[in-house]
Amino acid sequence: MEQLFWALFTVVVGVFGCVAYFYLSNLLLDRAFPARGPNAGQNINRAAVIRPWLFLFPALALLTMYLLYPVVMSVWLSFHDTRGEEFVGSENFAWLLVDEKFAESMKNNLLWLVVVPAASTFFGLIAAALTDRIRWGNIAKSLIFMPMAISFIGASVIWKFVYDYRGEGQEQIGLLNAVVTYFGGAPQAWITIPFWNSFFLMVILVWIQTGFAMVILSAALRGISEETIEAAILDGANPFQVFWRIKVPQIWGTIAVVWTTITILVLKVFDIVLAMTNGQWGSQVLANLMFDWMFRGNDNGRASTVALVIMLLVTPIMIWNVRNARQEMK
Repeated sequence: MEQLFWALFTVVVGVFGCVAYFYLSNLLLDRAFPARGPNAGQNINRAAVIRPWLFLFPALALLTMYLLYPVVMSVWLSFHDTRGEEFVGSENFAWLLVDEKFAESMKNNLLWLVVVPAASTFFGLIAAALTDRIRWGNIAKSLIFMPMAISFIGASVIWKFVYDYRGEGQEQIGLLNAVVTYFGGAPQAWITIPFWNSFFLMVILVWIQTGFAMVILSAALRGISEETIEAAILDGANPFQVFWRIKVPQIWGTIAVVWTTITILVLKVFDIVLAMTNGQWGSQVLANLMFDWMFRGNDNGRASTVALVIMLLVTPIMIWNVRNARQEMK
């Protein structure tokens, strides 16, 4: 109950705090530049210039505090020692080139980048196409989208029960092992199997992100002109050809946006790995490696260096995404 109280208190204070800020700031602005008197016209122009910045200030302050400042500090710490006191130059970057765990993390992140965006986008596209053709499509969409409402940690707990392993001879409560033993197979500790365990973890993120891809792509499919579809049908195209040769090429820009958005999320994946394996058994990823060095290794320099690698990998994709979105808006 205490946590619920503080959560409600935070929401109430946040909402009324925002209302109070905007009301009082505009009130002070109107008093500083009154729209009356001999300089009324000049005051109105000045107020019009300042007023947008009053609305932008909270967002700019938060972005500076939680985005710009951490980036600057990460760069500064990456050139310093464990406690951020002594300058060590490029020593932390040299460590990255020879560290086995960093190499493992890069390999696993690359594997995640290949599999998760492709699988999520593909299943989302198929789900969007199929749910638009059935009567109970909205119910199906709700069920597919539902995992998006679950936190990554919550989803990991659910899938832990799916992959749960008990020794041979014991009753298997894990869904996957229960199915395997039912058909005469031997139960496995799935998330401890090197290399393959990464795929079992990827399934969780694909399960979550398919709903996101489906919603965006469903909207794109509905925006396709019916005339082109009717023309293709009159020319003898079957439903399969209509979908892959007529519909998909017309929404390729949306597919690319969905793909890159999930790619950015994959580069920062952390919660699932932490909750399922904690980076053990060859499943380490960059974000979890950064967490380990920061909070377990107590090494600010190396943790910040890994954080910069993640930022450098994410930034080009974000720039491309923003440019693509601006081109579509023109």
